Amino acid sequence: MATRTGANDTNLVERLGAVEENLFIAIKAEFDTEVIRVWNGIEDAALNGETYLGAGQLLSISVGEESSDLSSSGLTIGLSGMDSSVLNLALTENYANRPITVFMGYVDGASNNVNSSFTLYKGRMTSMKIADTPTGASITLECENRLVDLNRPSNLRYTKESQEFLHSGDTFFNRVASLQDKEIVWGKTTSVGGGGGGGGVGGRDDSDSRHRQLK
Repeated sequence: MATRTGANDTNLVERLGAVEENLFIAIKAEFDTEVIRVWNGIEDAALNGETYLGAGQLLSISVGEESSDLSSSGLTIGLSGMDSSVLNLALTENYANRPITVFMGYVDGASNNVNSSFTLYKGRMTSMKIADTPTGASITLECENRLVDLNRPSNLRYTKESQEFLHSGDTFFNRVASLQDKEIVWGKTTSVGGGGGGGGVGGRDDSDSRHRQLK
């Protein structure tokens, strides 16, 4: 099933102006060894060529906020009643700063056929809370917007080490360290010839002759 995405999608524009909508929310959480894909439908659905597991009402998400500036807002995702494989993944995997993407879109009628979709939120996972109850495990995931990166220092410098980290094998900044104590002569004159006295032409000291004239 082909899935259309993008802000210029004609199907998406038509859906926005329709009287009745069949919206869906899909979550893509990228852990180190595995990616969890769920959506709030009943059965599995295909989105962007990937299969999303239907979680139904077990999937919840806080209301996203928009602003006219570049300020970022967090997001809370709740997932309950999932099987042990998802719980084990949440317990054993490193989740901090791992990418998470929230998609929003429209399905055709009451089916799981995705008509159009767009990226609603993109950021990183920051904290996770797990509650184990007799009815099943409940996972609450806190996320931060990727705009937060604009307020973080890159900790990169104009040095060989930073350039090597960004582009392995690049030697552009190899001689930066040697320039720190480099003495560069700029606008400085140098004496020519031997002899040394000061002030007189050719280095001659005329103090005695001037003293004789004053007498």
